[in-house]
Amino acid sequence: MKVLSSPEQTLGYRFHQYFQLTKPRVVSLIVFCAVIGMFLAVPGAVSPVILAAATTGIALVAGAAAAMNCLIEQKIDAIMARTQGRPLPRGEVNSRQTLLFSGVIGGIGLSLLYWFVNPLTMWLTLATFVGYAIIYTIFLKPATPQNIVIGGASGAMPPILGWAAMTGEVTSESLLLFLIIFVWTPPHFWSLALYRTKEYAKVGMPMLPVTHGPAYTRLQILLYSILLFVVTLLPYAIGMSGLIYLASAIVLSGIFLAYAIGLYRNYSDRLAHKTFRYSIWYLAALFAALLVDHYFKF
Repeated sequence: MKVLSSPEQTLGYRFHQYFQLTKPRVVSLIVFCAVIGMFLAVPGAVSPVILAAATTGIALVAGAAAAMNCLIEQKIDAIMARTQGRPLPRGEVNSRQTLLFSGVIGGIGLSLLYWFVNPLTMWLTLATFVGYAIIYTIFLKPATPQNIVIGGASGAMPPILGWAAMTGEVTSESLLLFLIIFVWTPPHFWSLALYRTKEYAKVGMPMLPVTHGPAYTRLQILLYSILLFVVTLLPYAIGMSGLIYLASAIVLSGIFLAYAIGLYRNYSDRLAHKTFRYSIWYLAALFAALLVDHYFKF
């Protein structure tokens, strides 16, 4: 009888490799924004059954889309230092296994949404999968420096998915949450692209700092950050939120804008990295403030 002695042969290790294909840190933010959308969609308590089914379904489909992204970009990932440690470039899983894994968890996720939530949420989630895994990854990303702007529509869908899960419809409030993430995405991603410019250039990816230079990219980050500051005030302007959110949005967006001004005036890779990391925390904190305000509005 063969003894499984190396970690590569254990079931736990294999599970971890497949789990890494789903880009768990990215998916966790996606699911968090979707869950906030669920709570904001109803005035009182949410249905625990729908909450559980929608959260699980959206998480599984988002993970499936991430796995497809890894599959399609595995050659690029093998070259870039940031992504060389992913399971496919390291040979921990192969293309067929990744495709099967993506199909299985994606299918389970869509089934959960259809049978336990509602068909609209399932179709919207499927459209988000296609938008990210196919349209953005295959067509937009290698074709245009505006890839992250156009493709950002897929990444901005989670609040709409959560809202639709609870109400069965897409409303102006959910579209406003979509708009916040849509405007947030370019300065978030371009701050990463700035300190990874050489890597993107090496693989021939037309990211904005590669095609238009760092100075132009820093200007775009600043302009989008100004627009983001304005957009985040809209929930209060339309009566969707109260003073708790307004104060949080002003402080959080003000810090984001300060980072953008710093990048524009006195760039450094270290500052770009700090801006990127703050942008992740910023979005989570902003949506958390919306949730707190929803239940303690004054």
